[in-house]
Amino acid sequence: MSAVSPGGRAAPPAPTEAVTLDPWTHLAAATPARIALGRAGAGQPTAAVLAFSLDHALARDAVHTALDVEALAARLAGLGLDSLPVSSAAADRAAYLRRPDLGRRLSPAGRARLAEAAAGRAGNAPDVAVVVADGLSATAVDANAVPFLAAFLPIAAAAGWRLAPVVVASQARVALGDEVGEILAARATVLLVGERPGLSSPDSLGLYLTYAPRRGLTDADRNCISNVRPAGLSPAVAAGKLAQLLAGAFALGLSGVRLKDTGDPALAAAEPVARLAPDPG
Repeated sequence: MSAVSPGGRAAPPAPTEAVTLDPWTHLAAATPARIALGRAGAGQPTAAVLAFSLDHALARDAVHTALDVEALAARLAGLGLDSLPVSSAAADRAAYLRRPDLGRRLSPAGRARLAEAAAGRAGNAPDVAVVVADGLSATAVDANAVPFLAAFLPIAAAAGWRLAPVVVASQARVALGDEVGEILAARATVLLVGERPGLSSPDSLGLYLTYAPRRGLTDADRNCISNVRPAGLSPAVAAGKLAQLLAGAFALGLSGVRLKDTGDPALAAAEPVARLAPDPG
């Protein structure tokens, strides 16, 4: 039997298994996609079958594993960040998966908690409200939210942006950030959310930026930075790209389809608040 590893990659087949290799096997090293798996008789090699089963299990675990809110709050405190735990209107994970609409709005208790926090900051509204949401992969949040914020905080401090306490949202969808930002009277929200896991990416974190957040906005009003994870977009580059978009949102008074990412990803970490010009079109 052959050894397997997450992401669909398999060790060379055991000598006892006769595998017919594909002519493009050399390309498999360039992608985690399932290509050039070879053939063992009329089926797939054992290693490929086991790798698929493992990656499918990792994806299911990412969806169903609960976010450890207390552990995350402790790690955020290590960055010097206060946090506010809230939940959506979905009472549990089963309701969250069946009713996406419930994940897009706060529970009454969550709404009251944020309203109290906003009242305590009257006259000192934040520039950015950061929301960390479990989404469809608590695995992604556990692995990548704190490293991303560690990279983003120095950039935000250098830009002079005031941050609200981090809102940690359970059973949450992307649009929940609009209600959070509206209650906190933030100029913009940045929502970090576990993305729908693929068979090679159970740990992908997405970032959603919304200027002037309020209930009723659509996906066209948000900018998304996707695939933030060790095998994808690094926290440093993602933080730089987000800062470029935030600078543009504040300068132009908008976000979404009208706000274009004109920064060079290779320079994003080095020049995070480069000027964003409006799209001439």
